[in-house]
Amino acid sequence: MKITTLIPDTEGMLAWPPFGQNKRTVVAVGSFDGVHKGHQAVLRRAVDLAKSYGAISVAIVFDPRPSVVHEYAASHDGQELPNDQEYPDTDALTGIDRRLKLIEATGIEHALVVRYTLEFGAKSYQYFLGQMVGKIGLHTLVIGKDGRMGAGRAGDVKAIDSVAQATRMFQVDVVDDRGPGEVRIPLDENASPEAAAELARVNDPDSGLTKAERRALSKKTPNRLVRAWSSSYVRFLLSQGRVKAASDILGRPHAVEGVVIGGKQRGRTLGFPTANVAKDVHGYMPADGVYAGWLIDTDPQTGEERRYASAISIGTKETFDEPEARVLEAYAIAPVDADGNAEWLDLYDHTVRAEFVEFLRPQVHFDSAEALVDELKRNVEQTKAICAQA
Repeated sequence: MKITTLIPDTEGMLAWPPFGQNKRTVVAVGSFDGVHKGHQAVLRRAVDLAKSYGAISVAIVFDPRPSVVHEYAASHDGQELPNDQEYPDTDALTGIDRRLKLIEATGIEHALVVRYTLEFGAKSYQYFLGQMVGKIGLHTLVIGKDGRMGAGRAGDVKAIDSVAQATRMFQVDVVDDRGPGEVRIPLDENASPEAAAELARVNDPDSGLTKAERRALSKKTPNRLVRAWSSSYVRFLLSQGRVKAASDILGRPHAVEGVVIGGKQRGRTLGFPTANVAKDVHGYMPADGVYAGWLIDTDPQTGEERRYASAISIGTKETFDEPEARVLEAYAIAPVDADGNAEWLDLYDHTVRAEFVEFLRPQVHFDSAEALVDELKRNVEQTKAICAQA
């Protein structure tokens, strides 16, 4: 997949690449945060249509997410989000590099990564459509049923199709990307675990609740409806540690990426050396706790991925009373030789990916290092069993 980065000028204008001059394009537009099943349906439809038309399949990807840019402006007197990393998007499900790899896996041929700015976001959907037709040869726009674009998100499916019908310059193909209906999530991202659990019961079709009971529970916690296949719902599930439910929507285990740094090596003294991933973490960190999952390292020489079943811990070090920032530590279960000796994994300064398969337990304070070691042994055995079936 070819990737082109486009940075709007001070008036929000883009210098579009000229690849639409000789071949028309089928385009999907969005942030595609998480590249969940709904996004995949839209992207794969664009790929299929492009093949049938002899066109180029294109994903226009906004980075950073538009909501982040507007939220920053609202709290900083209308200022533009800085270009540097001083204000990282900690709510993004996936960093842009990982997002592009997932988009490529759908078969998209060309990704246009547009740096979203306030001036760019102020352009109308009619202007944006005209730019795609005139600059990159838009043949068909593929969009989800609830898709919107342009200033004030005014360009919904009906409005976009009206432009297509009036101009006859392009077509619109609408994909049902919503999944199995709608679900409720708290309005307050910091809602109590009890409130979140009650809404989870409301959302569960197998909870046994009557309609009246569902209404009563939903009224107890201020909430909003979102699509079952949506980044918002995935984010909510991860915030509750429900990584298995999130993976059902993503179509794969949720993952974060970061650089392994040196720590205090306390895990090594306990017999559980961990990869401390606390630098430049990209991706949404699930709720504090211990998870069964995978640690993926890439061989710097061959580019080959090496996967290790891992017990992954997120949070602060409760047992040792270290109120530091949240960190991710992964104990990778390394292969053993004929003598039963585990391979030494030198992962320092490597960029690794941690994938979350199943929640094991919350973070708790243990009365002694010995009690912690006993629990870690149990977590490792759980991880082996879970990953053997994953």
